Amino acid sequence: MLGAVGMQATAMQSNKEARNQAAATTFARELAEKMRGNHTVAIKTTTADNPYLFDTTLGASATIATPAVNCFIDGCLIVKDAATWDVADWQGRVQAALPTPRVKVCFDKDPFDSAGKPRWDCTDDGDISVLKMSWTRKNTAGTLEFAASTGAPVVVVTLTAGSSQ
Repeated sequence: MLGAVGMQATAMQSNKEARNQAAATTFARELAEKMRGNHTVAIKTTTADNPYLFDTTLGASATIATPAVNCFIDGCLIVKDAATWDVADWQGRVQAALPTPRVKVCFDKDPFDSAGKPRWDCTDDGDISVLKMSWTRKNTAGTLEFAASTGAPVVVVTLTAGSSQ
């Protein structure tokens, strides 16, 4: 009986983790589409010019910056304003869907270390942007197994913004 209860707890935790991974992958694909739709901003290599480049942990108490222009109500005539709006909207939904997610979007030629494990550090060069994401998860005993801010990324997805032509 105890073995069956333990198996059920493990299955429930595995199911939750699979849902989180599926949600993270869906969010990554969505951000890639937003970047392709606004490629004139997404190809810029500095965070000052490209709001799609960021590194943030979206805990429950984290505040997402409110864009200066509300694209939903006022429309966005400037492409950088649209990108800022996209990122704020996207981050809010990621924050609501995943437990304490950390998200980093950067230009990175080599998102994996020599052992093939994903890493947070970026080369900050090249023409390929990469989304790296993790979240806090707990093991079946309810103890913290992985903290989003200290462990390796769980999901690493290449985001191709397109070209300047």
